[in-house]
Amino acid sequence: MSTTRLIERWLPIADLSEESTRERRSMTALPPIYYLHVWWARRPLVASRAAILASILPADTDHEAFKFALGIHGEPAATKVKIDWAKRNKVDLGPNPYGYIRAFQYDPQPDARRLLPHLQDIRLLDPTAGGGAIPLEAARLGMHAHANDLNPVAALIMKATIELPILFGKELVTEYNALVERFLARCEIEFAEVYPKEDPGTQILGYLWARTISCPYCAGVVPLSPNWNIGPDAAVALTPHVGAGPGASDRRCTFSIVAPEEQSAGTVASGDAVCVYSDCGRAIDGDEVKRQAQDGGLGEQLIAIPFKRKEVTRDGKGKNKNLVVRGYRAPSEHDDNSQQVRALLESKLSEWEARNILPVEEIPVGSKTDEARRYGMLHWKDLFSQRQILAQGICVQAYQDLLDEDRDSSALSPLRQAAFVYLALGLDKLRDYNSRMTRWHSKRETIVNTFDRHDFAFKWSYAEMPHCVQGLGLSWAIKNTGKALRELCILVGEDATDDLFSKSSVRSGSVEITNQSGAALDSVADRSVDVIVMDPPYGANVMYAELSDFFYVWLKRTAGLVYPQTFTRRLTDKQAEAVANVAHFKGEKGAAKFAERDYRFKMEGIFAECRRTLKDDGIMTVMFTHKDTGAWDALAMSLMDAGFVITASWPVNTEATGSLHIKDKAAANSTIFLVCRPRQEVQGNAVYWEDIEPEVARAVRARVGEYQAAGISGVDLYLASFGPALEAFSRHWPLTRGTPAPEPKRKRRTQADMFEEFDPYAVRPEDALHAARREVKAWRLAQLASAKAQADMDAPTAFYVLAWDAFKAVSFPYDEALRLARAVGVDLEEQVVGRLAEKKASEIKLWDSATRIAKGAIGPADGARGMIDALHHAAHTVRMRGVEAAVEQLEKASIAQDDEFKVALEALLEVLPPSKTFSGIEADKAIKPAADDFDALETLRRIAYENEIGEPQQLELYREMIAAK
Repeated sequence: MSTTRLIERWLPIADLSEESTRERRSMTALPPIYYLHVWWARRPLVASRAAILASILPADTDHEAFKFALGIHGEPAATKVKIDWAKRNKVDLGPNPYGYIRAFQYDPQPDARRLLPHLQDIRLLDPTAGGGAIPLEAARLGMHAHANDLNPVAALIMKATIELPILFGKELVTEYNALVERFLARCEIEFAEVYPKEDPGTQILGYLWARTISCPYCAGVVPLSPNWNIGPDAAVALTPHVGAGPGASDRRCTFSIVAPEEQSAGTVASGDAVCVYSDCGRAIDGDEVKRQAQDGGLGEQLIAIPFKRKEVTRDGKGKNKNLVVRGYRAPSEHDDNSQQVRALLESKLSEWEARNILPVEEIPVGSKTDEARRYGMLHWKDLFSQRQILAQGICVQAYQDLLDEDRDSSALSPLRQAAFVYLALGLDKLRDYNSRMTRWHSKRETIVNTFDRHDFAFKWSYAEMPHCVQGLGLSWAIKNTGKALRELCILVGEDATDDLFSKSSVRSGSVEITNQSGAALDSVADRSVDVIVMDPPYGANVMYAELSDFFYVWLKRTAGLVYPQTFTRRLTDKQAEAVANVAHFKGEKGAAKFAERDYRFKMEGIFAECRRTLKDDGIMTVMFTHKDTGAWDALAMSLMDAGFVITASWPVNTEATGSLHIKDKAAANSTIFLVCRPRQEVQGNAVYWEDIEPEVARAVRARVGEYQAAGISGVDLYLASFGPALEAFSRHWPLTRGTPAPEPKRKRRTQADMFEEFDPYAVRPEDALHAARREVKAWRLAQLASAKAQADMDAPTAFYVLAWDAFKAVSFPYDEALRLARAVGVDLEEQVVGRLAEKKASEIKLWDSATRIAKGAIGPADGARGMIDALHHAAHTVRMRGVEAAVEQLEKASIAQDDEFKVALEALLEVLPPSKTFSGIEADKAIKPAADDFDALETLRRIAYENEIGEPQQLELYREMIAAK
């Protein structure tokens, strides 16, 4: 291979970003890996393909040929601009404005072979392969991929995603469908008594339950829910029955379906509850709620049943017309079959205990599992109601019976074993949508799965999906898994055609899947790997082992009987997992620092193993997404200590903006590709940070404009700058200071601090990241304040402006606020908290003008403490007394024509969320106060500064929208 690779010189980041988000924009047309089985933080297939191919192709590869091999057969970034324009102007661009299928659907192997004929000889390693996106794309390219993950759930998912479809092809689909028929027939008999009978033509869409507690003051059963919305036009009203009075055993609520405006008040907020009975009505402390939960006192009541049914009406010509009507009904006595369920469950428990059918394992203490344990769910079976656990037990028993029958009759061929794996994954899908951690989405009117977030957040009300309803429950989950299998067989090269996918006639490459620590890959020889592409764990971002135990405890009772070597542990390995898990250091002061250090050491071990296995001329591309500078510091330090140097970096937008994990949050959308090479020699002479810092700054300045032109903005622009900063930094590693740094102030020393003596001459990657932030800060302020005046902006005002610019949210992490404060030269605790914002837990929440004045937190109106004070005084005066009063106030303070005031006004108007007056769109509740400030300041600008300060550029889009309407 050529010494210099394409990814070290060029990557089409704008087109690749748009194609990556396009891949996941439609929730109904995702790549099959997403609905085969839950895994957390997968990268888009096209981004994975680009990282692999660009890491092995020579630098002089034709750019258009490379894009074509990726499946990008147009100009997606330019097309997205046209689409946005068309939406604003109500222009129909047709069903597919891009003019080609989504890139992940395209078979890349023929084009890739033309670019690099010996692809089949290239060995790729992914030591932390997770859900398998990277090795899947490597196999589709025709390479040999070694996919490893410590987590057995991930290893099984990769087996089902890559290895089995390559091995068996479409025969596996036929085998799976035959097994499913046998399985459903077996379960149908058992489910006959589990759910209440319904009228013919009526389909139950779910059962909506509220958790309950007993009021400690009157003994009434209190249903818990923050609100009672269940649909756009439906809600629940409670009718409390006081019975014989306080202390009586018959104090319960019944429920009725009403319009949303007639719903009952919520009964729980911030963990505290309130009694609903008229002769009590007392507040119930959150500690009492938790006490009852931990003592097993949480009950549940059925509150509503969503359904759809067929109805026959007559049209205008008197002919019959079939309609499907959706609706909700209040539960009746017929719907509550809890006694029957309890009896059925008790009749099966002794056999199930003997056969180890149910997951009786204890939920371990952890960062995420504590969310469940806090409310009394101490064993994995506790995450399911009695009816849910009965249904799941029936499925596991049927699975085991079929497996035993096939084994006894010598029918358990390798192909049949593979089919059983997919059946196990289908049952997992049903569990994801049928636990006490699911919820009913009142706007979409559907059940939301357990892992719509990366945690076990307690649900005061939950939705139960019935197993036995045609088109829902068990049949839906299993058929959905079959659809994923069929599409995977097409993706990996099965000779088949499909309306959704392009024809593929070339078989894929090969894959080897291992299940061990990425720091101990004993099956991989020294210097045997050509390229490493990996998407490593992101610090404390996702606790994979804790979350995956939800599936592991069931899989070892199903798929674990097919492949027992993968499921040998009681639970997944959390001690060897490379994440920053503070639960491992619970009770120790400085637990977060200990967890960060533990993560860094484990990542260094993984990178050291990568260095051992990678050829001397090999490339390692690391895909990393995290807005926390601390995680970047740990990653970069681990890379450099393991013997790597960063040679290039590229930001690629990989997150669909509708993702719940990033929606309405100050979150990162971009994945940064860090391109690394083995360091060949370590410099002998000392290199000083003071000499290298200007080089870091120049590297950032040289690239930030390119990134912005490619659509990278907000917090992602800061993250993108980390790449070039670390490139320059790592080239000169190790570094030292020529001048000692002052010791940082600490409020108190923790145990973790005792293990780290302050070294005034030490240099860390975080120093380069701070330098990068300063450069981006200067770049953005120069863009935001383009007024004729060239005044500098004071530090508090710069912080406020850049916080809105970067995070585009009222609240954002304290640690990120601290790093931004350092970049602009402001003391966060002294000059921001209590003046411009408040600290709430681990978040900083910005204040608007009215809040600051109400709290007495605003400085003088002349901006002596910061021009943001003058702006907020002006905004508040406009809101209260009008523009003339605000102008008079500014003139009295002698700053009406102050250049610094004008620069600050112009910059703030570019970053505050626009009000409905000027955008035509109502601002969300959280940002409405800031939008009111925008309204006041833009009104002031138009009347008093029209000829001096131009209209905010952000209003151009909204003006087009208003004109179109």
